[in-house]
Amino acid sequence: MTESKAADNPGFTAVLVSTFGTVFVAELGDKTQLATLLLSAQSGSPWLVFVGAALALICSSLVGVLLGQWLARVLPPGRVEQMAGLLMLGLGLWLGLQAARSMWLSSAGA
Repeated sequence: MTESKAADNPGFTAVLVSTFGTVFVAELGDKTQLATLLLSAQSGSPWLVFVGAALALICSSLVGVLLGQWLARVLPPGRVEQMAGLLMLGLGLWLGLQAARSMWLSSAGA
């Protein structure tokens, strides 16, 4: 590996810690965690629910990693960042509109 390539790549610990922190914070309190909570309470088998949920997160993360690796090969990094930003903006607007619609419908029905 050339010296400039080595300088561009973050270290093992930096990648591991930033990935763990990002995914951990993103998953706190989301619908997946709530569903896991309910499944654990209903099943009476919390360790089986934990194993199933962990395997599901591993599999969905694998899809993201493989898709990200493919995108990094076919697109420049700046384009990937722009696409991710537009996707997040679009999702935020869509969720905001859904929430506003839901609030409007519940206030109109009250």
